[in-house]
Amino acid sequence: MQYAVNAAAALLVAAMAAGFAQAQTPPLSLVPYVVAGGSIEKPLAAPGNVQRGQAIVLDKSLSSCVLCHVVPDPEHRPMGNIAPPLAGVGARLSAGQMRLRLVDSTLLNAHSIMPPYYRVEGLHQVAPAWRGKPIMSAQQIEDMVAWLLTLKEPPR
Repeated sequence: MQYAVNAAAALLVAAMAAGFAQAQTPPLSLVPYVVAGGSIEKPLAAPGNVQRGQAIVLDKSLSSCVLCHVVPDPEHRPMGNIAPPLAGVGARLSAGQMRLRLVDSTLLNAHSIMPPYYRVEGLHQVAPAWRGKPIMSAQQIEDMVAWLLTLKEPPR
């Protein structure tokens, strides 16, 4: 079983790396943030845009969220099932809790396979073009948070 999980994680990382290589290059500087009580309460950028957030989450070449999560959008199949479904996440987590998970989920779970979308230090085997750059910009994180907050209905 451990081998299957490791093999799946390796395939996931390879697929995400391919998608990230095609993604738009984010800015070099990171907005400082404070982690407290399992969340990042202060937004990293301007208020998020729900439509942009949905587009980012559903875009396999940009965020790769649907490789691991089932998203409540029947038009976007296939989806992964190795991470929690995103249906109802807006009722389960606050904006700050979601923000922390997107910024760097390993701060909550050291063994998380979710990529740290807004971390640049302590990473290994990063392509030269991405060294020192986050996967997502601060605004993209806020856009994703805005859309995820709208997902109030539990999975069916």
